[in-house]
Amino acid sequence: MIDKRIATLDDAVADIFDGATVMVGGFGPAGQPSELLDALIRRRPRGLTLISNNAGNGDYGLAALLKARCVKKVICSFPRQVDSWVFDDLYRRGEVELELVPQGNLAARIQAGGSGLGGIFTPTGFGTVLAEGKETRRIDGRDYVFELPLKADFALIKALKADRWGNLVYDKTGRNFGPIMAAAARCTIAQVSEFVALGELDPEAVVTPGIFVQRLINASATSLKETA
Repeated sequence: MIDKRIATLDDAVADIFDGATVMVGGFGPAGQPSELLDALIRRRPRGLTLISNNAGNGDYGLAALLKARCVKKVICSFPRQVDSWVFDDLYRRGEVELELVPQGNLAARIQAGGSGLGGIFTPTGFGTVLAEGKETRRIDGRDYVFELPLKADFALIKALKADRWGNLVYDKTGRNFGPIMAAAARCTIAQVSEFVALGELDPEAVVTPGIFVQRLINASATSLKETA
């Protein structure tokens, strides 16, 4: 019987190793798997490469992961915001590296990773410092820069509902990067608000098929309850 549900948050992240590349879903707090991040902080892996939309807010979630000295490099679009003081401090002291990627390129590179592509040509960033050292090409009269795909060892994402096979539906804008990250990681761990029985999810509403999900955790549950 296929059942991807994991008993505890700590079990869900137990094999995230030092030096792993980890994608984390979310657009700021929206769709961020905060409970999974808290569990990862308790485990304290070192030297992680973090791929996310931003570099954390306040002192929670991604920022807390950075503050715990778990991350050596951040690949993101928005490293600095009014409440990104944790990243700011670490970066100014040279304790974390940054690869800045325009948001559209970030999404496209993750999609390329999940689709098995060798890279993409994009006009975004051409002629700027972001294109330095990269291949460029003129296509149909327009200049493009070549970007490599982004893939990860693990993806931590948040969804609204799941069945035990790992089919996922999301909550409005909480969807953001979750689906493409799930396809681009070797192991996707989804934090969900509710488990439902097989067949209860409308197939037309399933955004991430279970084939892209390896583990499920209901962060609010005290125990695993059989639902299917």
